[in-house]
Amino acid sequence: MQRDGDRQKVFTRRAALLAGGKLVLLSTLVGRMYYLQVVESERYATLADENRINIRLLSPPRGRIVDRFGVPVAVNQQNHRVILVPKDAEPIETTLDALGAIIDIGAGERRRILRETRRRRSFIPITVRDNLTWEEVARIEVNTPDLPGIMIDVGRSRHYPHGESIASVLGYVAAVSEDEIDGDPLLQLPGFRIGKAGIEKVYDRALRGTGGSSQVEVNAVGRVIKEIERQEGQPGTEVTLTVDLELQELGNRLLAGESAAAVVLDIHTGDVMAMVSTPGFDPNAFNRGLGADQWKALISNPRAPLVNKAVAGQYAPGSTFKMVVALAALEKGVITSASRIFCSGSLKVGEAEFHCWKRGGHGDVDLKKGITQSCDVFFYEIARRAGIDRIAAMARKFGLGQVLGVDVPGETAGLIPTREWKQATIGGAWHLGETLIAGIGQGAILATPLQLAVMTARIVNGGFAVTPHVTRDIVDGKGAFPRERGGFETLGVSPRHLALVRQGTDGVVNAPMGTAHRARIAEAGLEMGGKTGTVQVRRITKAEREQGVRKNKELAWKDRDHAMFVGYAPVHAPRYAVAVVVEHGGGGSTVAAPIARDLLLATQRRNPIRAATVAGRGG
Repeated sequence: MQRDGDRQKVFTRRAALLAGGKLVLLSTLVGRMYYLQVVESERYATLADENRINIRLLSPPRGRIVDRFGVPVAVNQQNHRVILVPKDAEPIETTLDALGAIIDIGAGERRRILRETRRRRSFIPITVRDNLTWEEVARIEVNTPDLPGIMIDVGRSRHYPHGESIASVLGYVAAVSEDEIDGDPLLQLPGFRIGKAGIEKVYDRALRGTGGSSQVEVNAVGRVIKEIERQEGQPGTEVTLTVDLELQELGNRLLAGESAAAVVLDIHTGDVMAMVSTPGFDPNAFNRGLGADQWKALISNPRAPLVNKAVAGQYAPGSTFKMVVALAALEKGVITSASRIFCSGSLKVGEAEFHCWKRGGHGDVDLKKGITQSCDVFFYEIARRAGIDRIAAMARKFGLGQVLGVDVPGETAGLIPTREWKQATIGGAWHLGETLIAGIGQGAILATPLQLAVMTARIVNGGFAVTPHVTRDIVDGKGAFPRERGGFETLGVSPRHLALVRQGTDGVVNAPMGTAHRARIAEAGLEMGGKTGTVQVRRITKAEREQGVRKNKELAWKDRDHAMFVGYAPVHAPRYAVAVVVEHGGGGSTVAAPIARDLLLATQRRNPIRAATVAGRGG
């Protein structure tokens, strides 16, 4: 009996211990439940909401770009794209296989997508395809339950309604590359584009705007149920150009089929009315995404469609440079308006002979006749008297050999050679023959079409250092503010000497013996002045000269002369300047001058200065 009582006590103690253990466990469970449901209730409610609500960054509308009259030249249009969120699409290869059965996904695109999933965070969306058709959108939407992590995004895509006609100024936008990603979260949005060239690049930050946000409710599989809240971002800034779209398009038509450039400039304000570079390119193609073959065709084209020749093309200025040489000689006092030099057709210096373009020569030549008939011998001689250093200093005053600071990227400085330049870059002393060649704008001298337009503007505006610009007003949500204009410094060149040069350029076009007389403007009050230039791109041998130089049209394209013309109008009270360069086009008087004439005539008839002023006043 005693043994049975002991067993009963042991069982009772064990039962009590077990019950106590259970009570402890139950108390712990209740305490934990209390902690989670009462103490931490607010935190877990927030986490639940965060799992139910997604916050997405919204891309702002890119700012428009308009011409001087408000005509849109860069706008935004609706774009449907399919995007992939890697964290919701695993395994990604399987999702891409399923999507590839619905829309076409090339092998290169597939490699790009997989590469981006490895480089980016898993929650950042990746663009699979842009510019979907309605049929493609419908097929994807129907199959969404079988496409985890795949969704349709409706955004805005950059569009250039006038295509290549103004691409040299606008540039283009394209997808963000890895090395361009900085602290701006907009750059990681799927399909986001940034400026890669032209005005789009210069004002990219202002054109971008600031992003907005959207709160959306999603279900367990990540499908959007509804939008809860939206905060729109700040649209990009609107940029107004000085360019007149109609003049720009006219320039493209006149230069069609050529490798060429043209610039029309307001000589008093520096407004660029037109900046044409041909052949051009379609900026919309960059936004859509260029294929490898398209890119190769662009960069291998010998006529360089991607180069804005108006600011980056560098050419010997030829006889257009003679105006600067004349001013250098006048300012130094080595010639006057009455000085005469006899042209027999050539000038011999030592053992070298320097030829005039006119076989047999021009006879007695004064300054006006020298400019009007572009006598080479006259300018050989006055260049010799003035010296290369004086010529170089005068050239820089008129904007040559330096970057002018126009608000379009890619501008080059050209080259104005001096004794010091040759010693530093080539070595050896400067020779007299090099000065003579510089006197007719050849040799080492290089200038851009924009510089030639500025040179002309400074000569005919009274000697003021006007600088060019392509943008006029930048408009934001608070209104418009004009860029400061005017107040340009004087170059310190005698007005009387400038007038003498203008008399010669008047004769170039309007005198019967002028080199561009056939290209004159006959309409009273709209007449133009100017200077022709025909630039050799190869050396003419003595044998060729004796046998008679072949005409340009008989030569291979790359061996033909460059055709140039700089001009201004109206001749009695100048307001607009123009520079035209046609690569391997032939004669400046026969090819470039008629193009310049048509541009100046159209500019005067449109009178964009007055028209813009009237438009700005509301009537």
